[in-house]
Amino acid sequence: MQESTIAAIRFGLGLGPGQQPETAAEILASLQTEDRVAQAYPTITYERAEELSRLHKETLDALKKREPGADDAHGKIKREINLLKPETLRAVFARAMDTEAPLRERLMYFWLDHFTASTQKQPTAPFGPAYMDGAIRANITGTFADMLKAVVVHPQMLYFLDQPSSIGPGSKIGKRQGRGLNENLAREVLELHTLGVGGAYTQTDVREFAKLLTGLFVRASDGFSYRHDFAEPGAETILGETYGGAKKASLEEIFEFLDDLAIHPDTARHVAGKLVVHFVSDLPDPDLVSHVAEAWMDSGGDLMTVYAALLNHPGAWVATGLKARQPLDFLISGLRALGLSGEQVMTMDKKLWAPLIVSQLDVMGQPFMRAKGPDGWDEAAEAWINPLGLATRIRWSMTMPQKISKTLGIPLADPRSFVLTALGDAASPGLIWAVGASETESQAMGLVFASPEFNRR
Repeated sequence: MQESTIAAIRFGLGLGPGQQPETAAEILASLQTEDRVAQAYPTITYERAEELSRLHKETLDALKKREPGADDAHGKIKREINLLKPETLRAVFARAMDTEAPLRERLMYFWLDHFTASTQKQPTAPFGPAYMDGAIRANITGTFADMLKAVVVHPQMLYFLDQPSSIGPGSKIGKRQGRGLNENLAREVLELHTLGVGGAYTQTDVREFAKLLTGLFVRASDGFSYRHDFAEPGAETILGETYGGAKKASLEEIFEFLDDLAIHPDTARHVAGKLVVHFVSDLPDPDLVSHVAEAWMDSGGDLMTVYAALLNHPGAWVATGLKARQPLDFLISGLRALGLSGEQVMTMDKKLWAPLIVSQLDVMGQPFMRAKGPDGWDEAAEAWINPLGLATRIRWSMTMPQKISKTLGIPLADPRSFVLTALGDAASPGLIWAVGASETESQAMGLVFASPEFNRR
């Protein structure tokens, strides 16, 4: 299989019309280019999310007081909030259609899943569609430490893991209100985001870390803040080192520990393993994992160095087909293969958009921003290639290309050439023959999208 095919399928968003990076050097260089698609298709900013949250609360209070015009004002804000998720999803797809750096978008999906913070527990909608986009995208080529710190203090993460309810039991507020620790954030940062389930930490480390994290606070009306009066006084010993203990607790004490945690050997091994599993194989090559982990430690968690270690190892360039495409990846790759533009995605009528994408993600088992738990989506192929998921993919494959073509006025390519556009030399001789022998265009196009070659990467 050609290197360019592997690059597009494994480290990109699939093949399709247009040029894209083909070698490891080109892929890495693309990550350093201007992020034009983020500018062209912005998601809601954190500031706007805060503003909507404040307006939601204010209009709700006015509605309860039966103030004149409150009903209309509240309805307007609520309608805007309800549009945030689907419009954020459109931006995700539009960026994928137009990007010149497909790996950047793939890394966004990886890191957002690694730091899963589902929107299901948000008190109001705005913080969900903020999608931690800024926290991840701004640090995607920086250091893991900087990304970790940005994520840990993000309102979406704090709400998701119940941090506002965690108060130092020895603090003035804790003593007065009789409130104590919530260990959720501390546990998930250690267990999922850094050291891993088998990492070198104990329950004592979790509890000490939870004490250090007290002071992190968020409120829907005014966002994140550090509350000194919530912080547990004194120093905490975590993983054998002491943090905090100043007369006045500070956010910097938390960041000091996160800096150290980001370059712990267990963190390097755990996250390197997840990168290899996500991009290459459900059964990762131990040598490839070790190579990436060593680059992590040698560079102090510099992510560009880590990506280079992954892309420059021969184990990353074995033939594709070792992974199942998750629903989001499947649908994005499908639209890219058809040649849709970001503008067409953004202006697509909702009567087509809803059944084409939104409901498909739900039925295929990957509803947008609603992972079932803090460990994110399953990587294993059997989680996605099951009877219901496969039936949904086949139904989409057999009907949606024609609907898109008819609705948007996009002529479909000859299926005999399209199979090579969509899959290149990853298309098997059997699939090429079957497409050419199909009785109808609909059947031929459907065979391409429903094929094992397209559903695996």
